[in-house]
Amino acid sequence: MKKSDFTYDLPPELIAQAPLPERSASRLLVVPPAPGGLLDQQVRDLPRLLEPGDLLVFNDTRVIPARLFGHKQTGGRVEILVERLLDGNQARAQLGVSKSPKPGAVIELDAGGTAEVTGRDGGFYVLAFRVGRPLQEYLEDAGRLPLPPYIQREPDAADTDRYQTVFARNAGAVAAPTAGLHFDPALLEALAARGVQTARVTLHVGAGTFQPVRVEDLSQHVMHAERIEVEAPLVEQVARTRAAGGRVIAVGTTVVRALESAMQPGPGNPHGGLRPFSGESRLFILPGYRIRSVDAMLTNFHLPESTLLMMVSAFAGRDRIAQAYRHAVDARYRFFSYGDAMLLFPEDRA
Repeated sequence: MKKSDFTYDLPPELIAQAPLPERSASRLLVVPPAPGGLLDQQVRDLPRLLEPGDLLVFNDTRVIPARLFGHKQTGGRVEILVERLLDGNQARAQLGVSKSPKPGAVIELDAGGTAEVTGRDGGFYVLAFRVGRPLQEYLEDAGRLPLPPYIQREPDAADTDRYQTVFARNAGAVAAPTAGLHFDPALLEALAARGVQTARVTLHVGAGTFQPVRVEDLSQHVMHAERIEVEAPLVEQVARTRAAGGRVIAVGTTVVRALESAMQPGPGNPHGGLRPFSGESRLFILPGYRIRSVDAMLTNFHLPESTLLMMVSAFAGRDRIAQAYRHAVDARYRFFSYGDAMLLFPEDRA
């Protein structure tokens, strides 16, 4: 399978540069199992589209202000994007520099303190921060929100609220789980009134989510690692939902990745069932992989040739996703993080 199998034409003006005034006002393209027709709805229609007893699973990660600026001791400017906080006030990070620094190089931070390059970790640098307090606390005061590179503006005060989900609680992500951005308290109340249940997992979205796939042969692609927490109460809630005939609906590709990473063989289930899981995952989902942990998926529109587009194609079928994306472009849907959403059902079951 090739990277170029997952390309499509997108007019640049359809890339959303800012959120809508209301979270749940986004459009929602419903993609039922083939050969059913596509349906143009809104996110606030979800209580009508879901059934009592269904279970929505959210990612409760919280985006940290992960962008810092400084300069090398030689004077060159440096942009730091923290990818992951490590023990001992260290971090794995991407560096925007004119020349790659060597171990031992010291970056003077604009907000005070220093960061020393101590090594490399794949495509990332390992930095040791000397800032006089815990690094996460320092970032909350000194860091800037890391908006995705396709949003071509600096973050403003509104992004501080709108680039977080209303249920974010576990700090550690450098990108938002964007499908969750569509939910506001009024929509959550309407879903509860409908009898729709909710649950949470945690997947800290890393900077690797924005790194392009660099190989044409997808069998050679190495997926970036992300931290995942799937706890026992969620596993039990999924089991109860399924036993009662309800559907499990992932809010975002991060939830799918978390749940699929937690699918482990067990007694009486050699093909794997959902189990509590805490750790890292490099799971790469593309067509040919059968997603078994969820019955539907709510997700935003994804970049051409991205691993996320490959995942939704594995779930709903490549041809069906291609049809849906053509429709979305023709109907002038808004794309990517601050854009509109899709409600996907797998091609082989309702």
